[in-house]
Amino acid sequence: MSLTYSAGSLVAARGREWVVLPESAPDMLVLRPLGGGDDDIAAVFPSFEEVRPAEFAAPDADDLGDQRAAGLLRTALRVGFRSGAGPFRSLASIAVEPRTYQLVPLLMALRQSTVRLLISDDVGIGKTVEAGLIATELLAQGEASRMTVLCSPALAEQWQGELREKFGIDAELVLASTVSRLERGLELGQSLFDKHPYTIISTDFIKSTRHREDFVRHCPDLVIVDEAHTCVAADDVHAGGKSGTSQLRYELLRRVAADQNRHLLLLTATPHSGKESAFRNLLGLVRPELAAVDLEAPAGRAKLAEHFVARKRADVRQYLTKEDGLADDSLAERTAFPSDRWTKDEPYKLAPEYRALLDDAIAYAADRVQTAGSQGKREARIAWWSVIALLRSMVSSPAAASQTLKTRSTAAIARSAEEADALGAPLNHDAADTDALEGLDVAPGASESEDAGARLLELSERAAALAGQQGDAKLKALVKHLKSLLADGYNPIVFCRYIPTAEYLAEELGGAEGKAGKLGKKVHVAAVTGTLSPQQRLARIEQLGAEGAGDPAARRVLIVTDCLSEGVNLQHHFDAVIHYDLAWNPTRHDQREGRVDRYGQKRDQVRVITMFGEDNGIDGKVLEVLFAKHRQIQKDLGISVSVPDETASGVTDAIVEWLLLHGRQGSQETLFDMPGVQGSLDRVERDWNSAAEREKTSRSKYAQRSIHPQDVAREVAAVRAALGSADEVRDFTLASLNGLGALVRDPRDSSGDFTAQVGGAPAGLRDTLAATLGNRVVEEDREIPFRADPAIARGEAALVRTDPAVGALASYVLNSALDKDALGPRPARRCGVVTTEAVTSRTTLLLVRYRFHLTLPSRTGEKQLVAEDARLLAFEGMPQRARWLDDDAAAELLGARASSNTNPQMARNTITRTLDNLGELTAHLEEFGNQLAADLDASHRRVRKANDEIVRGLKVVAQRPADILGAYVYLPADPAAAAPSASAASVTTAGAVA
Repeated sequence: MSLTYSAGSLVAARGREWVVLPESAPDMLVLRPLGGGDDDIAAVFPSFEEVRPAEFAAPDADDLGDQRAAGLLRTALRVGFRSGAGPFRSLASIAVEPRTYQLVPLLMALRQSTVRLLISDDVGIGKTVEAGLIATELLAQGEASRMTVLCSPALAEQWQGELREKFGIDAELVLASTVSRLERGLELGQSLFDKHPYTIISTDFIKSTRHREDFVRHCPDLVIVDEAHTCVAADDVHAGGKSGTSQLRYELLRRVAADQNRHLLLLTATPHSGKESAFRNLLGLVRPELAAVDLEAPAGRAKLAEHFVARKRADVRQYLTKEDGLADDSLAERTAFPSDRWTKDEPYKLAPEYRALLDDAIAYAADRVQTAGSQGKREARIAWWSVIALLRSMVSSPAAASQTLKTRSTAAIARSAEEADALGAPLNHDAADTDALEGLDVAPGASESEDAGARLLELSERAAALAGQQGDAKLKALVKHLKSLLADGYNPIVFCRYIPTAEYLAEELGGAEGKAGKLGKKVHVAAVTGTLSPQQRLARIEQLGAEGAGDPAARRVLIVTDCLSEGVNLQHHFDAVIHYDLAWNPTRHDQREGRVDRYGQKRDQVRVITMFGEDNGIDGKVLEVLFAKHRQIQKDLGISVSVPDETASGVTDAIVEWLLLHGRQGSQETLFDMPGVQGSLDRVERDWNSAAEREKTSRSKYAQRSIHPQDVAREVAAVRAALGSADEVRDFTLASLNGLGALVRDPRDSSGDFTAQVGGAPAGLRDTLAATLGNRVVEEDREIPFRADPAIARGEAALVRTDPAVGALASYVLNSALDKDALGPRPARRCGVVTTEAVTSRTTLLLVRYRFHLTLPSRTGEKQLVAEDARLLAFEGMPQRARWLDDDAAAELLGARASSNTNPQMARNTITRTLDNLGELTAHLEEFGNQLAADLDASHRRVRKANDEIVRGLKVVAQRPADILGAYVYLPADPAAAAPSASAASVTTAGAVA
């Protein structure tokens, strides 16, 4: 007859100890190794395999450690926890250390039975991490079983990597390029959303009606929408083009959001696109009633605050401080955003031959527009877009000009003026909210027929002949700016408008194989454009980032188009931006700069250079009319406000008209004197001021107030108490590496960083580190940087408990401590005796592991979980007459240092007497566990306090017996001075709970 084991109990099978999980049945036990993770779970059949009750073995008196043993074992144990007992189930298992401000959306989510949030934090604050935290938590609690991320194709690979590497979610990519392969693996009648529980869907995917309908029918219960502002349209926009795509997505999301039981997270840094109706439509996806709620009334704003979080960097740069209403700064966290963005506009003048070419091109363009104007509206619009393409490529580079002049205009196939605008505008105007930048960096074409005319071909040949620094003064100016940045230690990104320009610059700057380029022998240059797939782009960036990694004199220059201006994170490898081609919308520059000026950037000052042609007739006016206003608003508000797209395109159209009428030499006053231009500029001023005022109002009126800093502080303190602080992890990593034979170099500066070479460490540790940091790093005994900042580059380790390298180190230290026969150095031991001046009477410190059986209510029924916690308990005297110390006094013993050596025989006798009498402590340990369970119950209820339904049935039970992992006795250095008892403030009697 087989025994029945309750969840959380300890059993022995297959030569090791296991914890019984709630999924077990009498005839099949689901077990997790003691101290192991979910990847180690196994099923055991008691009818076929021996399973017996087990108790954790007591420490061995013959295996004594030194003064560091207790602290190292405690931290190794806590780092290994992957099933925390607190209300945040996911924090113990993810591979990222969230900033405290990133817990705010998570707390908001846990207070809703169905999570509906619009997360609109500023660029670079970490919306992906915030969404990942919520998703992981909902999946861990059983509140969600399937998940989809809807994003642009260019960001799908990055989302997949973030979810896998940071949150352990292995999501399948559903792209236009992968759908056919995925569908071939389906059974008859099966949806790919049934087969793959976690998916990342590109926005291109929903353009197919069949796929769109399949998605709606089998939509997961958790949907995350990235760049959500691209999925709504204002009520007054016309169908077709970008707005038509937005309307298509909006209708899809309306159907998805209609299921009120579906979790929905909308992410966007720009919830306001300049149109109130678009913002209201976005809110309506969160909750239908928010679309019409009175946001001027306090009750309306309070309702919105439950679902809307929008913060800028200044709000979170320093968080949980006295300024936030806390009593002190003990929990304060300072986030390392770059504090300054150095910007400079750098003019250049065209070479004489290039000026002549541009003048001839302008003359041709003016003739073409005038001729087409008499041929009909369709012909006029085709000519207009062809002319803009010609002029923009001409001021970009000789390569872009030559290619454009030989290529047919995209708008030339249009059958109407409206169709010509729909085809020409995306390629020639830099819209702020372009929903997909794919394909927009190609040379747009200026010819209106299949074969370019003789005049265009002649201009093309002249442009091609001007390539190189002698004929291209713009390239020459770029070389000067790059050399200056490189000399100052920067690694810049050069943003171009067109693929031919980027390839031309890479060829001119990079040098031939084996030869130094124009920037020097140690400068590595690479180009990334829309000709590469998103996966190839990321691979090339990583390849460039690795170039010269071991050489402090090596530098990197990345030349890119706007295919990388949104979403892709570049802050780990680059720290400066050069706008080689001036965009026609300032928001595009913000998007470019946001790739490096974001959390994780190690430079305190990011440099930005904007190049503009002061004599090409276009750049100077765009800079003065659009960029000057944009910068003034940014200075006044402290945030960037997008210029409405229609406003920006109206201004640039007026500039082109002026150029065609007057050529390059016309005065600035001529532009403003043109009929209708002043009125257009006045509208720009009004529209932009209106958008700025709306943004300012939304930041103040709708600021996140549903979660108070005190609420966050309380939970952060509880998490750190259970899982450990950053300082504890750093001290553990440093001491363990030293104890295991690694060569550690600690500069002892304010950064907290250090490096280690692990060539002298045990083979088992080297093998586990190789799996996380790379074989070459370990095999070649390279220096491994350990960073205090959790935003790290590839090949580095973060000094946080969830970093894979720190986890591997903790696992090795813990396993070697538990196995006294393990070969090699063992820095942590399960018992020890220390003579120290830190105590005045015999004091014993216990490291105790508690297991809890949690019953968590959810929408789908109760979920049974087993979790662990490790606590320090200390008492004075012998176990039979224990005087228990409080938690702070127990923790202080970890810092006790030996004042003299302890006689080995005396130490063995002392620890033996303590271990033989541990049974006297059982009652107190059980009562302490019951109190911990009650505290955990209260914590779960506190986090979910806004919703009674999601706490009804909540239960936390401590499993017995607790495991005594370590016992450490501290003896006073001067026994004659030992006090009979400690102060009443820090001592409780044997029966009370500390």
